[in-house]
Amino acid sequence: SEKPSECPVAHNSGSANAMIEMSREGGNCTSENNPSNQMPSLSQMPSRGQRMPLPTHRVESTIPKGDFKPSHQLEGKANWTYPSPQQFYNAMKRKGYQPKEEDMQSVVAIHNTVNEKTWKKVMEWEKMHLDKCPNPRLEKFSGRANDQSLKARINTWMGYRPPFDRHDWVVDRCGKKVRYVIDFYTGPSMTGMPLSIHLDVRPAADSFGAIWDRVRVGIFGKPS
Repeated sequence: SEKPSECPVAHNSGSANAMIEMSREGGNCTSENNPSNQMPSLSQMPSRGQRMPLPTHRVESTIPKGDFKPSHQLEGKANWTYPSPQQFYNAMKRKGYQPKEEDMQSVVAIHNTVNEKTWKKVMEWEKMHLDKCPNPRLEKFSGRANDQSLKARINTWMGYRPPFDRHDWVVDRCGKKVRYVIDFYTGPSMTGMPLSIHLDVRPAADSFGAIWDRVRVGIFGKPS
């Protein structure tokens, strides 16, 4: 069942894996989550003991917002707005991380880039339905790090490394709600790239239409 994400045990915040974990979990690591999507109330105030000020500017994503308007989102914005470095820092402090202030802008940049890539992969599936819905929107999302997907469990049983996180995104396809499962994996090291994240994005197999989409993609591939 869907439940709040538990954050990973604190690691050395300078390590590549910790940077990945923080970038995924920073926005969710708080006990003050909105039960509708497990997203927190995001304070912009400095934390106790913070050594230096952090930016409070929030970047607007390219991901269209659905009708659901959580309290942490800015009014009057058509797209989702990402948390600021200060908000990420506060969230991680509350859940036991020892984040370094100087890392926060990099952590936020990783988080934002991964979410943009995730939406791009969602849209690769949504292309099959653009004739009926040319402008799908992201309704809501939830972190489910402790609720491993069936595909991830099978891959783990076969000896593959398990994902370090999972999210479920609900897309509003012009009135039809479609759930996507996203598994996040640490990718192989690549020259010149300090971090590598592999995304496995697909519609949840919870309706005939979603299953049929997965069968079509398995046979013919995603539309170009």
